[in-house]
Amino acid sequence: MTQAPPTEASRPAPETPDLSTGWGEQRGRLRKDLRRLDVLFFLICTLVGLDTIGSVAAQGPQGLTWMAILALAFFIPYGLLVAELGSAFPVQGGPYVWTRLAFGRLTAGVNQILYWMSNPVWVGGSLCIIALTTWEEFFTPLPGIWKYAAGLVFIWGGTLAIVQSVRVGKWVPIAGAVARIVLLGFFLVSVVVFAAENGVHGLPAGEFTPTYTGFVALVPVLIFNYVGFELPSSAAEEMTNPRRDIPLAILRSGLASLVLYGGPILGILFVLPGKEIGSLGGFIDACKAVFTVYGGHIAADGAVTLTGAGAVFGGIAAAGLIIGLLTSGVTWAMGAHRAQAVACADGAGPAWLGTISEKHGTPVRVNLLSAVLASVLFVVALNLTGGNGEKYFAAGLSLTISTTFISYVITFPSLLALRRKYPEAPRPYSVPGGRVGAWTVTVLSTGLVAFTVIVLIWPGFGVGWFGTSGSPSGSLPDSFAGQRLAYTLTQTVPIALFLAVGVVFYALGAKTRRAKG
Repeated sequence: MTQAPPTEASRPAPETPDLSTGWGEQRGRLRKDLRRLDVLFFLICTLVGLDTIGSVAAQGPQGLTWMAILALAFFIPYGLLVAELGSAFPVQGGPYVWTRLAFGRLTAGVNQILYWMSNPVWVGGSLCIIALTTWEEFFTPLPGIWKYAAGLVFIWGGTLAIVQSVRVGKWVPIAGAVARIVLLGFFLVSVVVFAAENGVHGLPAGEFTPTYTGFVALVPVLIFNYVGFELPSSAAEEMTNPRRDIPLAILRSGLASLVLYGGPILGILFVLPGKEIGSLGGFIDACKAVFTVYGGHIAADGAVTLTGAGAVFGGIAAAGLIIGLLTSGVTWAMGAHRAQAVACADGAGPAWLGTISEKHGTPVRVNLLSAVLASVLFVVALNLTGGNGEKYFAAGLSLTISTTFISYVITFPSLLALRRKYPEAPRPYSVPGGRVGAWTVTVLSTGLVAFTVIVLIWPGFGVGWFGTSGSPSGSLPDSFAGQRLAYTLTQTVPIALFLAVGVVFYALGAKTRRAKG
């Protein structure tokens, strides 16, 4: 009697997934130069972004309350989720490969475009404008063409670092992590000295009470402060031991980032009156104020003048802040660009973008294309906003977060899909709690980033509902007050364009897919 062939349901699940992703011919050009300490510094540089400290402080003491709540509700679950995926599937391309294995090449390819495009938007947007604002505050004005020139130097200076080999390029996040620790540490010491000489602003206990209006305003920047754990996994095959190093680096960098964020935010609240804290200049203004203890004074109208040692320390801190901003963009690019190159080599994009440089061992073509996009976005945005830094900052940061988080809405559920599809795949680290634990971290992480996308596209979502106080229009960025349509278009039009680019890229990868069979 002939035995019937096994059905799909009766076949045993494969122990190890197919991780080839069309990457084989490029693998020989990768260099395993990322060690455990390198990965730790990489993540500190990724997680501690200096561009959002002012945005959190601008919401007052309740920002610290929501920071603690979201550390429990998002940061920990997200870290557990990525630690399992990164150690179980340690392959170049990280998030793209997880999503591709879980949901297929088309979904992963379009999703990866959003993840990749968020970087040039960020570098040419909020990072660039804060760097320029810092330069003008501490050094010299940048009138007319000089502002454009300085912005392009910022963008292409970072690109020069990104294209280098890992052995050279890894020193950028190391320098960025050290700059953060020194800058934020010196700021906190200066706050203590300032408080001893001048006193501090009181923080009434009632202002720490969390409100829904505050949550809607804070959840985008707070969660954005907490993301980036997956980036080292995009360079997993350039690590000496990713299965061991990724979970350990996530734990250590997570603890460090909480301290490096919470301390400066509290310092800003102590030093500056609440009404004077701005999203763009909050941290910059606080630095100038506290450095007056070394030389300078604060006028009755709040204007700060630094002299002597105060001006010297101010200049050093400004340079450290600009370096910190630059290294944030570089570090995220090192991960996102590698994932995009893997996607293109796999047939989810044009093959020529999936090439790894024989000389550098990095995706130079993706790096250069990203720099061109960042440059175009910088010039166009500066013109559309009429040079309004606050408006430019608000639109750019919101778009960066929304594009990144839409991609997370697809990537995070990969944990559940891959546990089901590949239950026997080796997992050096697993989310505790079995199936319940996996579902819990996935629902919390995915739910919060999905909610964040909604409130970014429509600020004030839910405000005034069910008896809550406030008006939805009050949640718009101050620079877009009364301009909801204009703000919404700054988010929806680029997102729609990026999705269309994803589809076009997938179509351009057809030849590669046919060759792979």
